[in-house]
Amino acid sequence: MQLTRFTDLGLRSMMLLAAAEADGKRVTTRTIAVGAGASENHIAKAVSRLSELGMVYARRGRVGGLALTDEGRNASIGWLVRRLEGDREVIECGGDNPCPLVTACRLRRALAEAKEAFYRELDRYTVTDLARGTDLPVLTLLAPTTERNPR
Repeated sequence: MQLTRFTDLGLRSMMLLAAAEADGKRVTTRTIAVGAGASENHIAKAVSRLSELGMVYARRGRVGGLALTDEGRNASIGWLVRRLEGDREVIECGGDNPCPLVTACRLRRALAEAKEAFYRELDRYTVTDLARGTDLPVLTLLAPTTERNPR
């Protein structure tokens, strides 16, 4: 099963927020975009959805930024992926050109069960679990830089 780029960016945003929170750093969509290697516009869309889900608190303005809510810290990854991906089937059997085997096919059910097993495994982890040990290279991108312009 392959997750959409939107879900990927949502999960990365959550992990970066959790890591920054542990280090007491302020996070914006721009810092997440840099840390996740994505456009600020794509991150803003993912963060907007996370905010709708109650996972992220967004504060606008000069001293604004993003923060995880209690629900966001404790959300299972499986729950979060389900909400970001939507409840789509692994393969499309209907549509404009339906599969001729759809009435007798057992593959659809097997794939649905595999998808649920995938989500159950992800349910074992929370956002906080994934951000533990902030020595991961992607998470260090949020560290403040101390470089000065050499002359």
